[in-house]
Amino acid sequence: MNSIDNSIIKDLSLAENGQMKINWVKQHMPVLNKIRERFEKEQPFKGLKVSICLHLEAKTAYLAQVVQAGGAEVTITGSNPLSTQDDVCAALVKSGITVYAKYKPTKEEEKEFITKTLETKPDLIIDDGGDFVTFLHAERPDLIPTIRGGAEETTTGIIRDKALANTGKLSFPMIAVNDAYCKHLYDNRYGTGQSVWDGIIRTTNLLVAGKTVVVVGYGWCGRGVAMRAKGLGAKVVVTEVDAIKAIEAQMDGFEVMSMNEASKIGDFFITVTGNYSVINATHFDQMKDGAILCNAGHFDVEVNVKELAAKAVSMKEVRNNIREYTMEDGRRLHLLAEGRLVNLGAADGHPAEIMDMTFALQAVGLEYVNKHYKELEKNVLNVPYEIDENVARLKLESSGITIDSLTDEQVKYLNSWTTE
Repeated sequence: MNSIDNSIIKDLSLAENGQMKINWVKQHMPVLNKIRERFEKEQPFKGLKVSICLHLEAKTAYLAQVVQAGGAEVTITGSNPLSTQDDVCAALVKSGITVYAKYKPTKEEEKEFITKTLETKPDLIIDDGGDFVTFLHAERPDLIPTIRGGAEETTTGIIRDKALANTGKLSFPMIAVNDAYCKHLYDNRYGTGQSVWDGIIRTTNLLVAGKTVVVVGYGWCGRGVAMRAKGLGAKVVVTEVDAIKAIEAQMDGFEVMSMNEASKIGDFFITVTGNYSVINATHFDQMKDGAILCNAGHFDVEVNVKELAAKAVSMKEVRNNIREYTMEDGRRLHLLAEGRLVNLGAADGHPAEIMDMTFALQAVGLEYVNKHYKELEKNVLNVPYEIDENVARLKLESSGITIDSLTDEQVKYLNSWTTE
């Protein structure tokens, strides 16, 4: 396939700037570089087609090039209209990858791009938020027969894939990259923690210290966001529906309360639940003038934007990526990045060093699916521990860190039921 002739992007002339971005992240992704070297020698995807749906920025672009280096014919589209970077898309096309994506596409264009990416009849897929899997099963089951399996990047996508698998209708194995230890312990906590505040601070240019930050959800992403808010000097409030996580947040030193209570005192509200309408009309009625609302979960449904718009008497763009909704009583509520992922819609996403591990898991996880798809269940599957640990060891090696190994005697002791 000729990538230039077949791609739909904004402007091919932007490629040089996009390649500079890719080159920069490549310098800071040593694990993925090692995997690329192996892929170039072993060609695990030789003769195969791989379709990718991810936030289309420099780090994702390098993952696509690593998969391509393994012999694959790669086609890619964006998973979020605000995170796609047009210069990166152009650079990918120049490198021989077919791209269907541009910044802020229409709804019709979004669907067209997903359709075209999957009409290449891929052997393997990499998905974000379950967009590919949902589209294939709901609208284009005719494209499923060629697919051996795939890998899912996010919590939201795994939830959707598991819901489909629970009905017995998932047609191929999907490996849950998000649930790997290296992903949720490292990416979700430290990556989300830093990138969310990068997006908020870049966009608002406001002080965080001394403010009240409400973190809605205390999973791994919520933990990271709360940790960084505390480090910036904020008073942190956590809201939760899970009693165990609520206790953990309280033990970690954060105030825990209901969203109804928190809505009255928050200066910044950050949703990290993956669920629907966790901030809604009831809460908008109680918020302070000037409150900042944003989402770091997945879809633009966690902050109920429809109810926010219905409550407002006027709405205007007051700064790039900030919409101001004026309530009937004159209070102004500010929504960042249209309620989409603030760390990607209003910034560059997770740091390169973080995505080095995550995308290493994606690349090796996809290789694993391709090797074993014939015997794998048509279900959502965990990343094998051996892959997870190997990626962690590669990361330590790249950082010049050595760790101890168990002696034979220690292994024997740990596997014995006696104390002798």
